[in-house]
Amino acid sequence: MIGQRLEVRQGQGLVITPQLQQAIKLLQLSNLELDDFVEQELERNPLLQREEPEGETPEAVERAETGDVEMTFGDGVGEGSVAAMDAGSDDVYGDAAPGERTSDRMTDEAQPGLSDWSSAGKGGSVFEGEGERPDTHEPTLWEHLQAQASSAGFTAADHGIALTLIDATDEGGYLRGELAEFADRLGVPLARIEAVLGVCQGFEPTGIMARSVPECLKLQLIERNRFDPAMAALLDNLDLLARRDLTALRRACDVDGEDLAEMIAELKALTPRPGAGFGGEPAQTVVPDVHVRPDPAGGWRVELNADTLPRLLVDKRYHGLVQAGARSDTEKTFVADCAAQANWLVKSLDQRAKTILKVSSEIVRQQDAFFAFGVEFLRPLNLKTVADAIGMHESTVSRVTSNKYVSTPRGVFELKFFFTAAIQSVDGAASHSAEAVRHKIKTMIDGEGLEGDVLSDDRIVEILKETGIDIARRTVAKYREALRIPSSVQRRRMLKTA
Repeated sequence: MIGQRLEVRQGQGLVITPQLQQAIKLLQLSNLELDDFVEQELERNPLLQREEPEGETPEAVERAETGDVEMTFGDGVGEGSVAAMDAGSDDVYGDAAPGERTSDRMTDEAQPGLSDWSSAGKGGSVFEGEGERPDTHEPTLWEHLQAQASSAGFTAADHGIALTLIDATDEGGYLRGELAEFADRLGVPLARIEAVLGVCQGFEPTGIMARSVPECLKLQLIERNRFDPAMAALLDNLDLLARRDLTALRRACDVDGEDLAEMIAELKALTPRPGAGFGGEPAQTVVPDVHVRPDPAGGWRVELNADTLPRLLVDKRYHGLVQAGARSDTEKTFVADCAAQANWLVKSLDQRAKTILKVSSEIVRQQDAFFAFGVEFLRPLNLKTVADAIGMHESTVSRVTSNKYVSTPRGVFELKFFFTAAIQSVDGAASHSAEAVRHKIKTMIDGEGLEGDVLSDDRIVEILKETGIDIARRTVAKYREALRIPSSVQRRRMLKTA
């Protein structure tokens, strides 16, 4: 018989609170994204304030101790050096997260974003007193082309077509898109689009708004009065030039070796990316999250970069004043929510710093040979190995290593650089890191010119097997292509040409 009834059942389940979601998101943020997120929280929460570097704080202010943390590797690491803290486990966040009555606006509004640093440091437009601020702005490629289009004598309609084509030009100076699509979108004949493009391709720099590399080089050769049938044949067979097949090139261009060498020299003097000389958005400098330095006592010292760690304070004194002045239930709830969010954010930032330090320290311990001797001694490593060693989940380690960088005596590396696949040994001994094998392949090929012999992929496989590395020929070819190294046939042609 089918009916309805009420039952009480007991079960276990994982409930992800808004605060726990926030802590998980903080783990995978880069230092720039974290700084932007903290700025948003400072604007929204009146109980949060940024700690002054040199100032003394009141006694009623609770500190976020996220700055002075380090770990040293010498003969070994004590088990109690850093507490086992997994950002996704219950032992970190306690029982019930504070402020569970907080509304869902924390997850809806507190979304991390990328800061726009392009206008940083650009104050007012006029100095106090006399004169205007000197204009140090360098025109972009699009501004440069738009200025030329304005003085090209176009009609109003053709000027609009020119601006549309300029907007479709990439940073390298190439026009992206089909002319037929522009004609259909603008509702004009294709011939008119081609006529406007012909005028735009006469703008500076020469070769701009070409649709392919051969067309870009052709425009530059025409300006130099060096475009002839032989050059046209050379541009039509750039693939042969890339393969260094000079014999086929001589037949295609119908010239002798001396003339072909002069033509290739002329091509080398051209610019395949005419728009690259103009400034675009400034590149962001990588700021390391962790520093690894040699320890005078031996081993390596792992320290967090204090400059990337936001120092936040919860103003207890202001909280007391606001709480005492709250009248309605809505005001009291708002103050309580702000206090809970502020305390939880301070705790989450502290936890994030400790988790990054713990994961980084384990990576340094696992890859200590790399720091001492170089990339050839990079060990195979995966997320599970690190997670099991420090008592965390693989997903936590993955979030920690995303968009995080470490500064070492050998350079700045992303933390994910140290996770490489394993390649088995011939005798079943310890496996080799894929990155180390790629380095060995590159070293062997770099020495070909000195020894006068070009190594085929099969020969590289034999040499690696002699050193105890069991690898297939297709894997060698894949690594070689990833390193942008030509095949043995192409390298042999390059050596003959040289």
